[in-house]
Amino acid sequence: MSSATVPSAGTLITVAPTGAEVAKADVPALPVTLDELVATAKECEAVGAAVIHVHVRGADTKPTLDPGLLRETVVALREQTGLIVQLSTGGAVTDAEDARLAVLDAGPDMASCTMGTVNFGEDVFMNRPAFIVELHKRMRDRGIVPEYEIFDLGQLTSLARLLDKHGLPAGGHVHVDFVMGVPGGMPGTTEALVACASAVRDLPPGTTFAATGIGRATLPVLLASLSAGGHLRVGMEDTVTYAKGQPVESNAQLVARASAFARLAQRPPYSAEQARALLGIGATMIKKG
Repeated sequence: MSSATVPSAGTLITVAPTGAEVAKADVPALPVTLDELVATAKECEAVGAAVIHVHVRGADTKPTLDPGLLRETVVALREQTGLIVQLSTGGAVTDAEDARLAVLDAGPDMASCTMGTVNFGEDVFMNRPAFIVELHKRMRDRGIVPEYEIFDLGQLTSLARLLDKHGLPAGGHVHVDFVMGVPGGMPGTTEALVACASAVRDLPPGTTFAATGIGRATLPVLLASLSAGGHLRVGMEDTVTYAKGQPVESNAQLVARASAFARLAQRPPYSAEQARALLGIGATMIKKG
C-alpha cells in the first residue's frame, strides 16, 4: 500500500480516451494508436487525471482485445506515465466472455467489472451473473482492483449480493462508477445520481463512487457527482462534443475542465499516488524512476 496521504476532500479523475463505439474516421482527434494513446495519457496526467480507462484499437482502428496489444499498452503506459492503468473488460458488445476474461492476463492495476446486462442503444451488453462472479474472483486472485460499473440502480443491489457472497475485492476497497445516459440504461440526471449515491450506503463502509455522463449528460452528471461527494470520469469514450456545436479537441480538454470544476468545489484532483492509496492499489505498481 502506498504511504501517500489522501486528502479528506479531493477528487479522483479518470480519463476514458477512446472506447469501442466511436469511429476514428468520424472523430479524427480520437487516440487509437499506441503512440496516440500514450501522448494522450501524458497530457491528461499533466492536467489532473489519475486513472486511465483503456480500450485498445487494432491497425484497422477498430476495437480489439488482442492480448499482445493489451500487454504492450499496459507496459507503455506504466513506463511513460504515473497513471493507474485500468483496462476495460467490457470491450465491444460483440466480444466473447473468454476474450473479456483474458484481458486480465495483461496485468493492469485495475479493470472494469460491469454488474449486469443492459440494453446498449440497439445492442445488448451481456453480463451474465456467472461471468461477473468469475471476473470478480480472477481479479482478486491476481491483485487487480476492480471498478464496478453500474448502468442501472438495480445493479448496486447485485453488487451488494456479490460482495456478501464472494467477499471484498483485491485491495479491500469498493469503488463503483455510475455510467449514466446510455440509451437503455439509467438517465444522466441529478435525480438518478442522487438515487444511486443513496443506495451506496448498502455497500461496505468506505465505498466510493464516480460518475460518467454520456453525451449531453456529461456536465449535469459531473456537477451532480461533485456536489454529492463523488468522483469523475470524463473522456472521448463518453462524449465527443465539448459544447453544443463544438467538437472536443482532445481528452486533455475534458480533463482540464473536470479539474477546474473540482477545484471550484474545493475538492482538487488527487495525484495518481493519492489515488492508489484511496483505491488500495499496491505501491509496487507505482512508476519507477
